[in-house]
Amino acid sequence: MPLDIAIASAEMVPFAKVGGLADVAGALAKELDRFGHEVTVFLPRYRGIHEERFPGLGLEKVGDIDIQVGGRVERAEIGAATVPGSGVRLILVGHDEFFDRDNPYVDPKTGKDWPDNAERFIFFNKAILESLRLLRWIPDVIHTNDYQTGLVPILLREAYSHEERYARVGTLFSIHNVGYQGIFPRDVLELIGLSEDLAGPTGPLEYWGKVNFMKAAILYADLVNTVSERYAEEIQSGNEYGFGLEGVLHGRRADLLGILNGIDAEVWDPASDPLIAANYEATSLSRKRENKIRLLESMELPVEPDVPLIGIISRLVDQKGFDLFEKIAAGLFRGRLKIVVLGSGQPRYEELLRSLRKKYPQKFAVALEFNDKLAHLIEAGSDFFLMPSKYEPCGLNQMYSLRYGTIPIVRATGGLADTVHDYEFETGKGNGFTFEDYTGEALLEAIKRALKLYQKKRPLKKLITEIMQIDHSWDTAARKYVAAYERAIAKRRA
Repeated sequence: MPLDIAIASAEMVPFAKVGGLADVAGALAKELDRFGHEVTVFLPRYRGIHEERFPGLGLEKVGDIDIQVGGRVERAEIGAATVPGSGVRLILVGHDEFFDRDNPYVDPKTGKDWPDNAERFIFFNKAILESLRLLRWIPDVIHTNDYQTGLVPILLREAYSHEERYARVGTLFSIHNVGYQGIFPRDVLELIGLSEDLAGPTGPLEYWGKVNFMKAAILYADLVNTVSERYAEEIQSGNEYGFGLEGVLHGRRADLLGILNGIDAEVWDPASDPLIAANYEATSLSRKRENKIRLLESMELPVEPDVPLIGIISRLVDQKGFDLFEKIAAGLFRGRLKIVVLGSGQPRYEELLRSLRKKYPQKFAVALEFNDKLAHLIEAGSDFFLMPSKYEPCGLNQMYSLRYGTIPIVRATGGLADTVHDYEFETGKGNGFTFEDYTGEALLEAIKRALKLYQKKRPLKKLITEIMQIDHSWDTAARKYVAAYERAIAKRRA
């Protein structure tokens, strides 16, 4: 039976992207639409979302609504559009003071979170629920994502419980990264407008004297999921992965699911990708080499196609393992290899990568930016893809890499452990190279094993051919989400 599904997200490809959440929101919505469900995505109207940039968007104004934020009223401008190439409806919540910015979460000038993030996303959560009246549409389920939309479940139950239409709406809360919880000073409670008891001792919003949006979402959503089975277990195991919410998560273990993300197999397809230098398939691997040459040229590295090339695309933050990379750099670059990095983030790691570029100009190159075209070329042109994450809820780049015949080298954690299995030289089993211990030595050993395989041309080609056949499309994951929606709805209506 078709469902009316609302997806609330702070980012979504192609309109606004910081991390994997954007890919998930965009691809899952399209897949659910393909299944015949009625899908509406709620997204802030950021600076770059307009007709000029996205032809065919067909943005129309629906109306304005007043949102109470603390002691004042802020106006939300509600617009509706259709996601190009699909039947997905996009509802844009406009408020220039809050959302007319270059980055959804961080001030590019300081590298720190916008100081009014609590206020911005309180407004967004309230606007989502109030806009349902304007749209004259009540979904069967609201799928909220990360702390930025984590107040929807508690607002729905505490502020709208007297309205039967709202009372029947099921909620699913997806944790894409438990390390970002939305922890703010206690005085933001006034902006939310809920009872102070909810932030009192042991209250659902209370967290060490502060307010925690994610905690409230975990406790109030009908169902909770995260983006891989391994990560669902890890975040209940202790503070290393649960970041202080492990007890809350364990308390909801009966309603906590792990659903591994998929990838958009239309966008990430080396046979048809318009952003790479040469399209190729498992039967035409010689053309992958053309992408390697173009990548080396574009990164201003010596064009030596027979030297193994490792690609990295990442936010430059502690989570992603750049402290390990720093420890092994000197030993690593003594070997015969090249490395290219695309990403931006903490100043410490940006400076590290700049210094490595100066020190090893023949072997290392970095682009400190977001560049979608270059990201596709790195996936197509690299021989290996490195993800040494301290923790990784799901990860998408390792799945993109498999699709492009680029062998992943990863730490066995979260979704990386669920998707990449260590290669065995004796049997040829496995689809990448993994390491367990979070140490520079373990990382360096994994890279050395990968480079050893690079010298064995026949096993190398066999592995590349095999990994390109692995199906990580959204079909399986989307069906699991539909089952989760149905379970959340049934639980709420019971």
